[in-house]
Amino acid sequence: MTLTFHIRPANVHDVDAMLGLVQDLATYEKEPESARATPALFRENIFEKKYAHALLAFDGTPEAPGIALGMALYFFNFSTWTGKPGLFLEDLYVSPDARNKGIGKALFAELGKIAQEKDCARLDWSVLKWNTPSIAFYEKTLKAKAMEEWMGMRLEEQGIENLQKLAVHAA
Repeated sequence: MTLTFHIRPANVHDVDAMLGLVQDLATYEKEPESARATPALFRENIFEKKYAHALLAFDGTPEAPGIALGMALYFFNFSTWTGKPGLFLEDLYVSPDARNKGIGKALFAELGKIAQEKDCARLDWSVLKWNTPSIAFYEKTLKAKAMEEWMGMRLEEQGIENLQKLAVHAA
């Protein structure tokens, strides 16, 4: 049986559905305790300050939508090498029951359209090394290439705070 679904940009009324998908993703990635986002943080940072954007895939049609089946959350960055913006896909998640039905491909197609509209030179994302089904999809279906020479780095809140110790103080 074919699944009927549609994709649209998320809006502030979708926050609960988005957070549900984020929690499901965190559980899939074996880190449910790490998903600490709240409805207030999503409303403020995605829909008011617009630090990120999201696409949602829903069961059904636009006129009669059902439940949220998948999400792509992204933001724009900038490449000094190309002199152009890039699109960074922070998270892409499709509910287990809705996988292998074209939703992931459709979300990537929408991201590609957005990247082209914004004249992005790149579309980047990260994937956990153990997530072999996703890696296979990215390499075989999307023809994406692994960035073997790059290693991701991160500072979390305390690390960011500690950067103040490096500040040069004017005399």
